[in-house]
Amino acid sequence: MQVRSLRLQLLAWVVLPLAGLATINLWTSHRSALATADLVTDRMLVGSARAIAEQIAIVDGVLDATVPPAAIEMFDTGDRDSVYYRVETAGGRLLTGYPDLPVAPGRPSMKTVYRDRELRLLTYSHAVVGAGADSPISVTVGVTLAGHDAMVRHLWFSAFAQQLALVAIAGVFVLLGLRRGLAPLIRLRDAVRSPSRSDLDPIEVAGAQSEIRPLIDALNVYMERVRAQMAAQRRFIANAAHQLRTPLALLSTQASYALREGAAEARQEALVALQASSGRLARLAEQLLTLSQAEPGSRRPRADRIDLTEAARHVLETQAPAALARNIDLGLDETGPVTVVGDGTMLREMIVNLVDNALRYTQAGGTVTVKLAAIDGEGVLTVADDGPGIPADEREHVFERFYRLAGATQEGSGLGLAIVREVVENAGGRVTLADGAAGGLVVDVRLPLA
Repeated sequence: MQVRSLRLQLLAWVVLPLAGLATINLWTSHRSALATADLVTDRMLVGSARAIAEQIAIVDGVLDATVPPAAIEMFDTGDRDSVYYRVETAGGRLLTGYPDLPVAPGRPSMKTVYRDRELRLLTYSHAVVGAGADSPISVTVGVTLAGHDAMVRHLWFSAFAQQLALVAIAGVFVLLGLRRGLAPLIRLRDAVRSPSRSDLDPIEVAGAQSEIRPLIDALNVYMERVRAQMAAQRRFIANAAHQLRTPLALLSTQASYALREGAAEARQEALVALQASSGRLARLAEQLLTLSQAEPGSRRPRADRIDLTEAARHVLETQAPAALARNIDLGLDETGPVTVVGDGTMLREMIVNLVDNALRYTQAGGTVTVKLAAIDGEGVLTVADDGPGIPADEREHVFERFYRLAGATQEGSGLGLAIVREVVENAGGRVTLADGAAGGLVVDVRLPLA
């Protein structure tokens, strides 16, 4: 797997665009340097031509064109440029200079090739008093481009050095800024990897920026979920060990008793008791597993669309034999589908525990009624029985795990209503207990409709 550096990526995102802008700036700087060199050369050409023109005079009735040394020396920049000039009258008569030197008519200056060398030319027109038809005098001055090109290179390299220094300095400052800006991430890494973090305590990084804060919060939320899962596992193991110890000891005792009995009738009685104890142990194990799955964070949340009416009908079908064995009237009162969203397996198990509790605490010949309805955007499930009920001051306690009413004689583990509350709260609902109209207990479960 390729490992990418966030520091290098951020540096590249800053420096590369800056280098691109610097490249564009260098191109414009070259054009600016070229324009500057053109301007300077043209000014020197104008100055040279004007110096030559101002020396032209009528001497003894004859035009005298003397080229002053200053007009040539002003091009002496150390680049060994050659200077060419041509002075002629209005009629085209050459007074001095190079006769084949081209002129630049109608332009401030122009480039041309003369004697296999590239020149920049300028023609200057100057009126001479007393010259008559020979006036105005045209002075053409040309110079090779060695000094011009050297000036362009000097200006451009100066701009290049400045841009390169700017990019380098920007890169250094970006690296320093990234080092300081990423310091909270490094501290976060060290905090996560610290060997002293054995309890998954929340992480707090001093000086964390607002962009890093969501990451820290997400890590803390994740660790909170991990803590919840670990706590659920520890509770499950502790509860299972506590609750299974007694039934397993009872099974061992009953099995030993059956082995010792020689009489067939007594052995048969011991085996029946052993079978009943095995069934109770299996039910307890099933409830412990359901409770562990119902705890928050113990399994991936699900959002099934469940018809509580159909689920209740199926549960009542499976519980019908137990109700018939005790002559209990087990009925379903419904008006149609009641669809909710949640974990289908857990919601069905909730109904199983409610009906099982109601049948367990209802006397033989009694009545258990499951009613379903959709009221005000909620699915309402009620399970009513005509058993002994639960005192008002005990109703909150019965939702605690392994809590049983004092003096209760019915078999049970005290997990049924604890499972119901876990499942209902995970589905976003609520559960309450109340007295029935004719006595007994009414369990009211309300869940948001799909």
